[in-house]
Amino acid sequence: MKFGVVTFPGSNCDYDAYTAIKVLGEEVEFLWHKSSDLLNSDVIILPGGFSYGDYLRSGAIARFSPIMKSVKEFAQSGGLVIGICNGFQVLLESGLLPGALLRNAHLRFAGKYIYIKVENNSTIFTSVCQPGEVLKIPIAHMDGNYYNFDGEIEYLKKQSQIIFRYCDKDGNISEAGNPNGSIYNIAGISNKEGNVIGMMPHPERAVENILGSSDGLKIFESIVKSFSKGMAIERA
Repeated sequence: MKFGVVTFPGSNCDYDAYTAIKVLGEEVEFLWHKSSDLLNSDVIILPGGFSYGDYLRSGAIARFSPIMKSVKEFAQSGGLVIGICNGFQVLLESGLLPGALLRNAHLRFAGKYIYIKVENNSTIFTSVCQPGEVLKIPIAHMDGNYYNFDGEIEYLKKQSQIIFRYCDKDGNISEAGNPNGSIYNIAGISNKEGNVIGMMPHPERAVENILGSSDGLKIFESIVKSFSKGMAIERA
């Protein structure tokens, strides 16, 4: 299968994502933000960084890039899209995922390894994970505090759209394990159809043990496994 990694002005994790896919052994190409051509990619990665310098609001300008019109059409037809950190912010600003990401509750940049619990392993993006599995993956963000209205959070729960939650190393969900104040300790969500996911932690930075963890590789391995087994939604 083929991955496409979008590069916006200010992206700084596009090469990390590209390298992660190379470690996986799959085909990957960069996609320039001014292009509308997805180069026949099977999966689109919106990487972390500071698209357009995070001016106005994180991800708010990137949503207007020509490439995003194609990404939205791709996603709406069932194509697989994963947004990581700033990419998650872009997905929210584009309306492909619900909610918003606010300034971290402690008002400081957070860059460290944290733990997330797999809340739903029946997705295209978590199929090789065990139910409730704890993954060690780094974060690097200033605006990672996920917010949504209480009623919407209940809806996400019922629809099994909450994919990852912040926890401690033993899998306990608590305030102490929440690095940014996200409501319900949410670290990653999907759309209702399950073909679009956004997450604040950086799995592409945790694909080899020399980096401190290889747990992030499971996200990309899940995509490949699911795609090969036909779990991917057929595009119109």
